[in-house]
Amino acid sequence: MGKRVSVYRKEHFNAAHRLHNPAWDDNRNSEVFGKCNLPNYHGHNYELIVKVTGETDPGTGYVMDMKVLSDVIREHVTDRFDHRNLNLDMPEFREMNPTAENIAIVIHDILRAYIDEKLDIKVILYETPRNYVEYPA
Repeated sequence: MGKRVSVYRKEHFNAAHRLHNPAWDDNRNSEVFGKCNLPNYHGHNYELIVKVTGETDPGTGYVMDMKVLSDVIREHVTDRFDHRNLNLDMPEFREMNPTAENIAIVIHDILRAYIDEKLDIKVILYETPRNYVEYPA
């Protein structure tokens, strides 16, 4: 087995969302989600880091061509998520609360379909400069 290397691509997008559980009453939603439950939504400037890990290709020396990775992220994630209301505009979140955790899982699952299965991928999503999630953990 060869040596494994990780490459990272950082992107960003801006999106609005509302954290809300329709099975709960307004008081419970407000208690649990606070300002994130405001009925008119709120937004974040998300920072997205995609980590790709694998062995380098003997011909190119790449784990993955970074231009290809950038294009995949742009086409399938940032172009779809940027300046959207995640609750209203994204079918993935019609029945799923768009928490940072769930957004990271959705992004991972989208990218998994476009990145070679022999490569491991990890999504790191910053919702704020101090709050971030990673998937898989």
